[in-house]
Amino acid sequence: MHALYITHPQVKIDPMVPVPDWGLSDRGAERAREASRLPWVRALRRIVSSAETKAIETARILAETSGAAIEIIEAMHENDRSATGFLPPPEFEKAADWFFAHPEESFHGWERAIDAQARIVDAVKAVLDRHEPQQPIAFVGHGGVGTLLKCHIEGRGISRAKDQPPGGGNLFRFSIAEFSLAAASPTCDWTPMETWQG
Repeated sequence: MHALYITHPQVKIDPMVPVPDWGLSDRGAERAREASRLPWVRALRRIVSSAETKAIETARILAETSGAAIEIIEAMHENDRSATGFLPPPEFEKAADWFFAHPEESFHGWERAIDAQARIVDAVKAVLDRHEPQQPIAFVGHGGVGTLLKCHIEGRGISRAKDQPPGGGNLFRFSIAEFSLAAASPTCDWTPMETWQG
């Protein structure tokens, strides 16, 4: 069986609000609702979400049609960027490039990529170690740590080349069995959640 890792779609950017508290934009919520009507969402029996607002809002929309309970895992949060606070999009993109290119170093106090990767891998493993593999499961989180997770699963070095397309709201699928065995395995490419056919 496989698991899904899903990133939240577009958010309301507000420099006056801490990034973890940002919610979905109207477009982001619309995309999540589009996805929620697809067969793969209705089949979900377990949804595990980051504790950040945008991830929880995405998980709730997906859970509305599947009836799956939502579990909140604090350790699934995005890489900690609180040291710099909000960065305008052009500056953020440059910072993110640096973050992935120097995984063992901290960008002006950010959580290091290697530490964020270890955290998300451990969080997902802890869930799957006690999960019934026949039950369809989805993890709902963020693009940065999602990319780090994908790099780990595929046995690749940390690289932004494996990052999701702009806008968020993408997913990839991976093997539960191979992940539990710490075996590198290919995943599907990032796919917009509202076009995934399962």
